Amino acid sequence: MQALPHKYKTTSTATAGGGAAMLTSPGLPDLVIDAPAEFDGPGDKWSPETLLTGAVADCFVLTFRAIARGTKLDWLNVEVDVVGTLEREGRNSRFTRFDLEARLSIPPHADREAAERALHKA
Repeated sequence: MQALPHKYKTTSTATAGGGAAMLTSPGLPDLVIDAPAEFDGPGDKWSPETLLTGAVADCFVLTFRAIARGTKLDWLNVEVDVVGTLEREGRNSRFTRFDLEARLSIPPHADREAAERALHKA
């Protein structure tokens, strides 16, 4: 890992006429972003809400992978579902929780307790 601090640059571009926005970051494919159906958007593109929830899922999976590598855990695959809850508190909307459900496949000879510890640590 490189020394901290790490900086990540993204740019979002939209037009006054409405419609989707374009999210870019150097060296990465562009993403078409729009409001989710819950905010009267089309619901067929990534939204800030789904990107945030996806970032939580990806962070979990990549952290688990690093922990498993560091502890030499033998595993086959990991999958995590994340549900982000957006609520109104007063006049502001904010995410109040992220619920994760992880599933891990390990070979028969793997240490189940070590696998569970790695999942909880992630």
